[in-house]
Amino acid sequence: MEVPITQFRREIFSLANQALDGHEVWFTHKGRRLKIVPEGKTVSRLSRITPMEIMVDPNFEMNNPAFKAEWLAGMETEWEKDWAGL
Repeated sequence: MEVPITQFRREIFSLANQALDGHEVWFTHKGRRLKIVPEGKTVSRLSRITPMEIMVDPNFEMNNPAFKAEWLAGMETEWEKDWAGL
């Protein structure tokens, strides 16, 4: 992608994010072309997310019929509360 300097100024943050995502970003200023290149290797946005530790019972089974019935009953209760307010 190549943009003039005025567009680069308006969209600097989105263009910087595109460069971080690995896209080539060029802009022109006074007849010269400049390229935005991230320092070091390119890293995706998802890889920059800090993972959370989630504690789950090792015996948990989502396909367990008892769990599904309890989960569905809880959802229906919440739906009925929402519908009662309409």
